[in-house]
Amino acid sequence: MVNSSGNSDLRPLQQHLGYQFKNAQLLQQALTHKSYARDNNERLEFVGDAVLGYLVGSMLYRQYPLVQEDALSLMRAELVRGRTLASLAKELDLPPLLRLGSGELKSGGRQRDSILANAVEAVIGAAHEDGGIQACVALVDRLYAQRIQNLDAESLKDAKTQLQELLQGRGLDLPVYEVEEISGADHQRQYCVSCSVGALNESASAYASSRRGAEKAAAQLVLLQVQKRGADRD
Repeated sequence: MVNSSGNSDLRPLQQHLGYQFKNAQLLQQALTHKSYARDNNERLEFVGDAVLGYLVGSMLYRQYPLVQEDALSLMRAELVRGRTLASLAKELDLPPLLRLGSGELKSGGRQRDSILANAVEAVIGAAHEDGGIQACVALVDRLYAQRIQNLDAESLKDAKTQLQELLQGRGLDLPVYEVEEISGADHQRQYCVSCSVGALNESASAYASSRRGAEKAAAQLVLLQVQKRGADRD
């Protein structure tokens, strides 16, 4: 809904957030993409990113008293990653409230994860500038109350990390990654990377649009082979 001044009605959003802004213009700015106006949400996003990382880290520290720092870092990364924030934006019905330039509108900007994620961070930043850290504590608690439950840090580790830890646990040398092929135009690069574990005579190759992605995919294949070998032996 748009009011007589041309701005969206932000009352339903504030109800979703559980926070009533004293300065609603800050919230409007948080929903304004750089393609729409010079006075946009980038600075608020900067604040929100810092506040969100701090508060989610604090929530995890309290929720998981026996979990060590490296696992807590993985859990925090999962909770503040772009995909998670984009999902939060959709739950808050942010897409129709975003103010985007015509180019972004035509290219589907309202559904682009990066734009949605940035808007959520900007909203948190706006809450901080409007009501201080306590306003953000209540807001982030509300947004993450369910998501922070039953996180499994082990399942959040990527395949390269899992494979490395498995081999280290057995006292074996780390896997070797080699780029076998790079193909495609500059904007459509494809990398083929092999992952090999000499001590176990296991290897696999995989393709991805980045070297790191191909390494992870190859590691996943080798990890499955190693795990299957262990299961067969049992």
